[in-house]
Amino acid sequence: MALYKELAQRLRDHIQHDFYKQGDKLPSVRQLAQEHSVSISTVQEAYRQLEQDRLVEAKPKSGYFVCRTEGGSLPSISRPPQRPLEVSQWEEVLNMLMIRASQKGVQLQHAMPDMRAPTLKPLLKTLSDLSKHKPELGLGYSDIRGSEALRTQLCRLAVASGCQLHPDDLVITSGCQEAISVCLRAVTSPGDIVAIESPSFYGSMQAIKAANLKAMEIPTHPETGMSIEALELALDQWPIKTIFVTPTCNNPMGYTMPDEKKEQLYKLAQAYDITIIEDDIYGDISYQFPRPRSIKSFDTDGRVLLCSSFSKSIAPGIRVGWIAPGRYRDRVTHIKYVSSSMCPVFPQLAIEKFIRLGGYNKHIRQMRHQYEPQRDHLLKAIKDYFPSNTRVSFPQGSFILWVELDNDIDTMKLIESCRKVGVGFAPGPLFSATGKYRNCFRLNFSEQNTHRREEAIKLLAKEIKAFSKAE
Repeated sequence: MALYKELAQRLRDHIQHDFYKQGDKLPSVRQLAQEHSVSISTVQEAYRQLEQDRLVEAKPKSGYFVCRTEGGSLPSISRPPQRPLEVSQWEEVLNMLMIRASQKGVQLQHAMPDMRAPTLKPLLKTLSDLSKHKPELGLGYSDIRGSEALRTQLCRLAVASGCQLHPDDLVITSGCQEAISVCLRAVTSPGDIVAIESPSFYGSMQAIKAANLKAMEIPTHPETGMSIEALELALDQWPIKTIFVTPTCNNPMGYTMPDEKKEQLYKLAQAYDITIIEDDIYGDISYQFPRPRSIKSFDTDGRVLLCSSFSKSIAPGIRVGWIAPGRYRDRVTHIKYVSSSMCPVFPQLAIEKFIRLGGYNKHIRQMRHQYEPQRDHLLKAIKDYFPSNTRVSFPQGSFILWVELDNDIDTMKLIESCRKVGVGFAPGPLFSATGKYRNCFRLNFSEQNTHRREEAIKLLAKEIKAFSKAE
């Protein structure tokens, strides 16, 4: 490992274990160079790496400082069981999915985008016009791979994430959930092991369960993602068949894996000759500009199966997703055909026009501009009302974040009392194969009404404090 990387990792470990706390001034470049017997340029490059990871910030004429986050300390680095496990928690997931946003109160449990944005009006008008003036287009079969015009537009969008794709490289699906399920079935057999982040999206977990696979949860950092070192150890010990990751605007933690680490992950998959299933569903609503690269952008031999959809950037009811399956295109196409055949035509045609005429890019810019201050508002509310030892993630995109409470608080029990006062959240155990993270939960901050959101956090904080006293 290069000297600057070793030094950066040492400083990163010190920050993560609170040796240096938020706002602390870090040693000067000259001081570190003397202490570690390295050059000034080595220290500068180490600090540059940490700046990219948003762990430190440089202040003119003052030096380097540990970055502050509005919500307080970041969640702990996950420590999942070091063995493959069968996925459970389906009953709990089903119970949460049955709760609709129309119910009274503020439901913060679903990863739902803002669907009232005025930038969606052109898309809604196109859908209406199609049903009125060309209803016959929605009645027949279409290309099993999906609309070629839409696939062409998706290839143009993919350039922003570093991918050079051809329309024939893509298969349209009914949302990202189907894309994930199809990819898992394409590259695994029942009983195989899938390496996943921990915590990981419960929909992905249930897709693993449905395919009769086992999940190998890998330790995951709340800012930089899956541990490459822990993954390599797991690959040495277990016959892992594929790696499933959401490296950009992760669900539920919100982090974006640095590009360098994405490339390392891809090269590790190459070395062990296994596939990567990459869920990029939140990538377009990253707050970073330019948009972060995908792991797929490093793919030179077709082993990365990229999945995404418009469920989080536009609306889940659209049900338009896609796969860039690399060398597995034919198998993916066959599995897609036997599972659901073709996808509905109208949404594909409407979204194609929405992208082609510039409406999608305008909408995405608006959502990025909207979600980031809403994140900051929620982080401040958590800091103001939650217990002082609360840890919370600092999302780099999307509209969800992860909260870690005191170890004594069981969010599976807490959720029952919170629902009675009209506040919902997604309990942590749903995001683990075996129900870990009982003291954690996920919140959604796409709700535009800051007053409603803050009142919900106040109610939630009150229930947390009452629960703590009862325990």
